[in-house]
This record gives sequence, structure tokens and C-alpha cells, in this order.
Amino acid sequence: MIDKNRFCLVALAALLATACAHPARAQDQTKDQVKDQSQEQSPDQGTLTLRSAVTMALDNSSELKLARVQYTVAMKEAGLDRAEFLPNLYTGSGAAYSFGFPALPGGNAPAVFELSYTQSIFNPYLKGQQHAAEERAKGQKLQMEDMQDTVIIHAATAYLELAKVRHSLDLLRDEEASAEKILEVTHERVDANQELPIEVTRGELALARVEERIVKLEGRDDILTQQIHDLTGLPEDQAISVGTEEPDFSTDEQTGAMVNMAIASDRGIQEAEDERAAREHILRGARLSYLPTVDLVGQYNVLSKFNNYLEFYKTFERNNFSAGVQVTIPIFAAKTSATVALAKSQLDAAELTLGNKRQDVRLDVQQKVRDVRELDASREVARLDLKLAQENLQLIQAKYDQGQAMLPDLEQAHLDESDRWVAFLDADFARQQGQLTLLQVTGQLAKVFQ
Repeated sequence: MIDKNRFCLVALAALLATACAHPARAQDQTKDQVKDQSQEQSPDQGTLTLRSAVTMALDNSSELKLARVQYTVAMKEAGLDRAEFLPNLYTGSGAAYSFGFPALPGGNAPAVFELSYTQSIFNPYLKGQQHAAEERAKGQKLQMEDMQDTVIIHAATAYLELAKVRHSLDLLRDEEASAEKILEVTHERVDANQELPIEVTRGELALARVEERIVKLEGRDDILTQQIHDLTGLPEDQAISVGTEEPDFSTDEQTGAMVNMAIASDRGIQEAEDERAAREHILRGARLSYLPTVDLVGQYNVLSKFNNYLEFYKTFERNNFSAGVQVTIPIFAAKTSATVALAKSQLDAAELTLGNKRQDVRLDVQQKVRDVRELDASREVARLDLKLAQENLQLIQAKYDQGQAMLPDLEQAHLDESDRWVAFLDADFARQQGQLTLLQVTGQLAKVFQ
């Protein structure tokens, strides 16, 4: 019986050595060689790459399409104010009964046909409103660009997390198979009075913990897969196979340079600058409102024959035409001074808002730079921790093959190595998230996926 058990233990050791061989080789290299060796291989035809996932998400995003439409709407709204300075020609026809002097409400004469022309030539306040609307329309374009970055972040994060989850599942399923074999051998040793019964319970607990983690990761796999289906628009029945590439989102820029890049590209700052420019246009137009306004006007009327014109006019002409320039000179306009005061206060508020946003962005970028450095350090610790666990596993495996280590020692070493693998994958994913966020705030995110 002892010989049989010894044979089982030797066979189990060989299986464990085979299961541990690949991850041990992968992390036994230098820091730059920790990346998945399959990165150099071309992905299969059915593999969804990170870049293609982001591209499909941008093409499929309904939020981004809505942002584009809203930008178009904002530009059309700005065109309404601009239209006042373009030729405007109106025509119409009608009939009206009049008793006494022929006149309509407003003083116009009843006419069966009218043709009028208007065009503003000089109206500073209206021109200021036009420029303000154009500046604010730029803000809608910034929101569209911000939505584009949001879609990129969602797609890239879901893709990278799905790759991490599936890699972790592969590790845990290997660990599950090994734990099952270990538990089987433990049962045999207990039956042979070579182990205490408590070792069976310990083995069952280890197996249950592995199965619990697998169940949780499988649930996360389903959620992430559905998210990628929704983001990319891929058919629900199409399986998603993620690539094995490990992208590098690191940057060599110094903190000061990244702060300047963030201030130059931050959407909130740009919107605040556009609002300040809009307020400047309105204030300039309000101050110039003390000047006269000039408009081109024209009118052509065909008067009716049944409104008693001959009774009130010595001569009557059905076709009437007039054209000229209308100049409106403000003599006393209390509203103008109030408008100037309001525009000045609104400009001061826009200046303060812009300054606050610049300060907030500067502090935010500095914090994100520190966060990325901390995540880099955490990843390096996790990498070395994994390397140490793998070297320790190899050492115990060698001792176990020579009969100098017990099965529980080998089991614990294998569990430690698997745990360090998963911890390294988590640290690597956290660093990628931090790098993507830093690229977003510095305005470099879209360039990475071009």
C-alpha cells in the first residue's frame, strides 16, 4: 500500500510540475520580459483586438452620435443671429375690410400683395450676441470630443479587464485541477493512516475557495462580454475572443509638461475660455449700443381697389415701392447702461471661473501623475512577489521529487504562486487604468488609438 501511495505522489508531483512550468518560465525573466510572450504572435482571424474594439465602439456609440447632432444644432442656432445681417426677403398676400381711413393695425395700408426686404448693417449688440452664440457652439463641440474620450475609456477598460479575467480563469482552472488531484491523494493517504482526517477538510476548503473565485470571475466574464457586445455592436451570438497583446500606455513626459498639456486640452477650461470670449463679445456689443444702428429696408405693395383709397387721396397708385436706409439713434436708453453693467459682471464671473478651473486641473493632473507612479510601484512589487513565489514553488517541487518535502508544503506553494499571479494581473490592470486616465486628462487618449 505504501508503494502504491508513493507512486501516486510521484505521479502527482509530475502533474504539478507540468502545470507550473509555463507560468514559472514566464515570470522568471527580467522586468521587461514579464509581458505575455504571445504578444509577438499575430492574432487569429476571429480575435478582437483592442484597437478594433475601440474603433467599433466609436462607430457604434449612440451617445457620440447624439453629441454630434447636438453640436450641429448649436451651430444652426448660432446661424439664427447671423441671419439678421444677411438679406431677408418676405412676401405675402391678403384682403381686409376697412371703414373710414384705410389702415391696418400698426399703421400699414391694406394691400393684396406685399414684398419687404430687411438687412441689418450695423447693430453692435446683435453682432455681439451672434459672436457669443458661435463661441458657445464651440463648447458643444468640446462635449462631443469629451464623449469620444469617454467611449474610448469604456471600450478599452472593458477589453483589458476581460483579458485579465480570462487569464485569471485559466490559472484558476489549472489550480482547480491540481487541487482535485491533491484532494484525491489526500483521501488515499488518510485511508492508509498516513495523514490525519483534518487534511481532507483542509484540501476541500482549498478546492472550494478556488471554485468560488472561478464562479465570481465567470460572472464577471459574462458581464464584460455583454458590455463589449453593447459597445461594439457585435451580434449577441458571436463569441468574443480577446487578443493577448499587452499595450503600453506609459509616457515619458515630465509632470510640468503634462500639466501644461492638460490645461491646453482640458474640456472644462476650453468651455470656460469660450464662455469668457462670449461674455467679452456681449460686453463689447453692449458698450457700442450707444451708437446708432443702421438697417437696409425695402417695401413693395399692391394696394386693393375696394378700401376707399380714392375718398382720402387725391391721387391713387396701386403699385407702391420704397427702399432706403433706416438709422436708429439712441438719445436716452436706460436699458443700455443696465445691459453694460450686467455684461461686465458676467465677464468678471467668467474670468474667475476660468481661473478656478485652471487651478483645479493643475492639482488633478499632479495627483494623477502621483497615482500612476504608485501603481507602477505596486505592479513591480506584485511582479517580484510572483517571481519569488514561482522560485519558491520550483524549490519545493525539487525537494518534493527527492522526498524531502511533504504534500501540504507543495500544495501551499502552488496556491501561493497562483494567488501571486492573480495579484499581478490585478496590479497590471490597475496601472493600465491609471495610465488611460492620465492620457485622457492630458488630451493624448485619442492619439493613442488613431
